[in-house]
Amino acid sequence: MAFVVGFGVLSQVFRASVQDNFDASLSSDLDELIAASDLDQAGSIGVRVDFVDPRYKRVYSGWYWQIMPVDRKAAPGRARYSRSLLDKTIEIRNGVDRGPLTWGDAIGPDNQNLRVVARRVEFSTSATGARDNTKAYEFIVAGDTAEIQTRIERFNGTLFWSFVALGLGLIAAIFIQVRIGLQPLRGVRDALARIRDGKAEKLEGRFPAEIAPLAAELNALIAHSQEVVGRARTHVSNLAHFLKTPLTVLSNEASAQPGPLADAVTRQVGVMRRQVDHYLARARAAGAQNVLGNRTQVKPVLDDLARVLTRIHSEAHIQVEVDSPRELSFRGERQDLEEMAGNLIDNACKWAHSRVVVRARQAGAKLDLTVEDDGDGLTEVERQHVGERGERLDERVPGSGLGLAIVRDIAKLYGGTFTLGESALGGLKAALSLPAIA
Repeated sequence: MAFVVGFGVLSQVFRASVQDNFDASLSSDLDELIAASDLDQAGSIGVRVDFVDPRYKRVYSGWYWQIMPVDRKAAPGRARYSRSLLDKTIEIRNGVDRGPLTWGDAIGPDNQNLRVVARRVEFSTSATGARDNTKAYEFIVAGDTAEIQTRIERFNGTLFWSFVALGLGLIAAIFIQVRIGLQPLRGVRDALARIRDGKAEKLEGRFPAEIAPLAAELNALIAHSQEVVGRARTHVSNLAHFLKTPLTVLSNEASAQPGPLADAVTRQVGVMRRQVDHYLARARAAGAQNVLGNRTQVKPVLDDLARVLTRIHSEAHIQVEVDSPRELSFRGERQDLEEMAGNLIDNACKWAHSRVVVRARQAGAKLDLTVEDDGDGLTEVERQHVGERGERLDERVPGSGLGLAIVRDIAKLYGGTFTLGESALGGLKAALSLPAIA
């Protein structure tokens, strides 16, 4: 908008300036024409040869002058014309008096639009210069306004492209300034992305003085968040220990005094233990999954779980195989990965005949973890019901029955998925999809 207004103002200023210069040129030529004119001995008006501007000699050049007697009836045939007019005359239209001069418009002999200036001049016809013996003539000088328009159009063209170049230059300057000015903020964004991906624990690098306080505050916020999560995890562990101890006492007392009441207490204690384990696992995962900078290597976790669970199920002679790239990383807490993978591997070991295969692969930004066994597997209906809270398909196998439900809930908190299907080994296939470090 500012460019449009500026263009209009400058164009009008230049138009006025060209018009004034054009009028000044016409007025100057009129003065020269008057100065070069005089009456001859016969009383006729004449023009001396020193008024020799070549523009007035070229036919239909657009520059014309004429001298006409004011009283044309009393002095017929005494007019004088420039050679450029040939036998044409100029008639003023829309005349406006400005002092001794009259300004107006006219149509030229070649249909040109003319700017005209005229002046009345009286010449004395007596040797004494008496005022009673005078003759009045109207001196007219005209110029083609096409010259004005040509100058204005040329100037407007130059002005337009100058404004275009200036606008493009300003846009480029703003782009460069913003690009360079926002570079530190892009550095902060990239550093935060590294923290979110688990590749860094805080904002690293050197920042300008204007950005350094922001980086310091963000680092302090990240440290505070980690501290809060750590305290919450400690409180959760303390709560788990506090609840499990009384539940163990109740269970032991009920076992020592058999009877209907003891059986009811034992059942309710089992339900309470399963619920405590379930909700404590969810609370720990919910508190940890939004912490910036979480990063856990997958293979060491799976290797440790395979080694421990192989020893636990050593009487069943279960072989646990782990197939995972060494560089694969889970975007989350190690404890949560251990909880999910441990439940799946432990469940597979309980139902397998001799073999459990654990595979981990990266698929874009996702971690695909599968646990397969060579057991009897489950039907489609059984797979739909297994893992629900408190529901167990076979009481002969020890466990709380909440392992798969906990896996499903923790995976959901991380934005992942958990499914059950048929294994190529003949048993059950548990598949987890979790966020990975790209």
